[in-house]
Amino acid sequence: MPPLAVAEIDLDGPDGEVLSLRPAPGGPPLGEGGVYALVRLRGRPAATVLAQVRTGEDPAEVLAEAFRAEWAVRKRRNAQGRSAEHRARAEPVPPPCAERPTPPPPRATVVVATRERAAPLARALDSLLAQDHPDFRVLVVDNAPLTTATRDLVQGRYAGRVDYVQEPVPGLAAAHNRGIAAARGEVLAFTDDDVVADPHWLTALTEPFAADPRLGCTTGLILPARLTTPAQILLESHGGFAKGFTPRLYDPAAPPADEPLFPFTAGSFGSGANMAFRAQVLASVGGFDPATGTGTPARGGDDLYAFVRVLSAGHRLRYTPGALVWHHHRETWQDLRNQAYGYGAGLTAYLTAILVRRPALLPSLLWKLPRGLAHARAITAHRAGPDAGTTPGTSTAPGAHGAQAHPWPRSLSRLERRGMLHGPLGYLKARLRTRGSRS
Repeated sequence: MPPLAVAEIDLDGPDGEVLSLRPAPGGPPLGEGGVYALVRLRGRPAATVLAQVRTGEDPAEVLAEAFRAEWAVRKRRNAQGRSAEHRARAEPVPPPCAERPTPPPPRATVVVATRERAAPLARALDSLLAQDHPDFRVLVVDNAPLTTATRDLVQGRYAGRVDYVQEPVPGLAAAHNRGIAAARGEVLAFTDDDVVADPHWLTALTEPFAADPRLGCTTGLILPARLTTPAQILLESHGGFAKGFTPRLYDPAAPPADEPLFPFTAGSFGSGANMAFRAQVLASVGGFDPATGTGTPARGGDDLYAFVRVLSAGHRLRYTPGALVWHHHRETWQDLRNQAYGYGAGLTAYLTAILVRRPALLPSLLWKLPRGLAHARAITAHRAGPDAGTTPGTSTAPGAHGAQAHPWPRSLSRLERRGMLHGPLGYLKARLRTRGSRS
């Protein structure tokens, strides 16, 4: 798998001219070879394209033509009778001029939990401090530190601009809960130390709270910052962390017809590297379960647990693709193996956490659980299929590094299933450990 350059191209509409082309934040300059690009329509994320740039070709024109070709295919399919729901999912969102003005975003705190990763943390903090949001703070939670590297970085280079707290109990959820206790503002946003945030990220992520008093949570778009190793390319060719380019509202009062397992299909709502909560709502559901998340035997599931708790309490969740972060995927094959196992473990760990901590959801969960597990297994099996990894609004140019070119290895599917078997036990171990740390 040869490496791919990652870029952003901005077009003046689906059939319009190129407004700008630039490498993804921190990426190398564009040249010949494979390019994975985010397509913006007048600044708004609309799709991704994969194209091959040959010697002497203009990368901007190659990428623009790849998108226009895919756009023409979509229009033909829609004209042949595709359903309105599919059209809404497949077509990029309209340009900003088609939208009504929104109220100013509420005051926010961005919580970044980290552990012994000072170099990537600095990269993330630089992008967070460049946000165009009018009123926010950044809070770093140093989780079970072994050295003073994180504290020295924050209190040195970022003194007065970034707040710092420590959480001695290891685990991402415990660190997030410490952030909740120390944060200020109406909205709490969460991201990771391995992202670079788009300058408009926080504004786009928090604006919906001002417009919708029933909104409890928002999530956003996550795209790869680099695609230089086979592990990174394989992960992204099968969907990565992206959830498409169409805004979507999840409302427990009107469950989505296309998700019969709602709200237990929490993985479709978003990911923990790009999420925000109304502070009052997050506090009312008890925050994150400290026995879930990276750094615990549960291996994950802290974000999924929070999504379901917020929805089951009657609040809405909105997916907002305009809120973009660039994620630095893990680079090695072993990293991808660990990730696959952790995904499976986190899924069943969060389901176990819901059962243990929210018994009132037990009847619904038990009724939907067999279908939920079958759904999860189908997802891992589907990755090896010809259409695996495609997401609404994502276009793949001919000959690109897509799912057909890179089938999802059966060994990784087996690891995910093994993780699913481990998840409940891992959660119970973490829960006992958490209780012991409090005594």
